Amino acid sequence: MTVCIVTGAGGLIGAESVRQFSREGHQVVGVDNDLRAYFFGQDASTAWSVHKHVEEVPGYRHVNEDIRDEKAMEALFAEYGSDIAAVIHTAAQPSHDWAAREPFTDFTVNANGTLVLLEMARRHCPQAGFVFCSTNKVYGDAPNRLPLVELPTRYEVSPDHPYHGRGIDEDMSLDQCTHSLFGCSKVAADVLVQEYGRYFGMNTVCFRGGCLTGSGHSGAELHGFLAYLMRCAITHTPYTIFGYRGKQVRDNIHAADLVSMFRHYLAAPRPAKVYNAGGGTHSNCSMAEAIALCEEITGRPMQTTYQEQNRIGDHIWWVSDVSRFRADYPDWSYTYGLRDILQEIHDNTLARL
Repeated sequence: MTVCIVTGAGGLIGAESVRQFSREGHQVVGVDNDLRAYFFGQDASTAWSVHKHVEEVPGYRHVNEDIRDEKAMEALFAEYGSDIAAVIHTAAQPSHDWAAREPFTDFTVNANGTLVLLEMARRHCPQAGFVFCSTNKVYGDAPNRLPLVELPTRYEVSPDHPYHGRGIDEDMSLDQCTHSLFGCSKVAADVLVQEYGRYFGMNTVCFRGGCLTGSGHSGAELHGFLAYLMRCAITHTPYTIFGYRGKQVRDNIHAADLVSMFRHYLAAPRPAKVYNAGGGTHSNCSMAEAIALCEEITGRPMQTTYQEQNRIGDHIWWVSDVSRFRADYPDWSYTYGLRDILQEIHDNTLARL
């Protein structure tokens, strides 16, 4: 039986990876020490998700270690060696705002932790596919230079721009813009993953995610946009909109659809690949549109407040162009739209509460 190591196994994408790769017959080894609770408080803890893995996923093994710990990761990778077919690296400090509180923690988790995993894979299982869950924040606020048109409920890229109707592709520059410290640490990790592919010939891939979402998200104010928004709608908790009159646009991809992208890549891996991975033109919304849909699903108005100051490095308009991935893996397709996502989050949040 081949082994799949999943870091951040209790998180949104990690947990979905555990389930999908276990169903495919892999022995799944999850690495997660619940740093999310340290970042965002006990309400954002992933312990409940890890408990479900232990109880429900056949053969699942949990490793409660820190990905920055070289000795612990060396021991883990050495134990399984060439039996490791895939490393799915989703562990991260994921928040713009939190990164500024503890820059050393943010950088060491996101950059140093990724380096440790890459080096362990190179030493012990260089044939394995290495999937890195990157982010569209590696582009910093460069997308805000696009010619944008303000519409009643959202911003949209100008109709005469090449990105209109298809989204932002991987050729956008990462340079000379404001990233937030989180964006910087993810850029470092992203480039490292590419370099191990190019320099050492490993099958590495960066998926630069948009808004990754689903009912498995332990949403918090600083991370987990749709999950936190719907939780606020259900519990009647005040929600703060930061800047741009709530017209900033995100694209939203369900965790299951993103992990499906991982699976397609690993079935036919290629070195040093980079793909934008979001909801694209299929599933995107402004903050205002998401709030209206939450109100429609819950059947009552939300309590919202507005702050003029936007978050540093925040995108005004982000829609991913996924055509490069589709060209390489034409059998992949979306299974969730925006309303499907929010309805699922609503139903499962109610069940958990």
